[in-house]
Amino acid sequence: MHEMLERGDSESPQVSTAAFPLLIITVENMASQLENAMETLIKVFHTYSSKEGDKYKLSKAELRSLLQGELSVFLAASKDPLVVEKIINDLDQNRDGEVDFHEFVILVAALTVACNDFFVECMKN
Repeated sequence: MHEMLERGDSESPQVSTAAFPLLIITVENMASQLENAMETLIKVFHTYSSKEGDKYKLSKAELRSLLQGELSVFLAASKDPLVVEKIINDLDQNRDGEVDFHEFVILVAALTVACNDFFVECMKN
């Protein structure tokens, strides 16, 4: 994460680690699984959001590409052919035609809760 935050490349915003000393990860202090998951969320979002327009928000085309590229198993399991459009419309809470990181994380959290509920039910049976 330290590398990502200080690289300053087009895939991620520059963030001063001086303001966030806990974000500095060294070889001696390897990231936890949760920290790696957080870094992955950030990297995935910015990989897709940097392709057109505002590089800190996903356009509808970028979001569609992200959903199809990163969540294809979830989309394939849906019987609704309009599932991508419904997700896009539901995520854009402020109706600006774009999805910011906060709105994106809401999607990931909701899918994670649904997966957890499914696995808990499977373990009970």
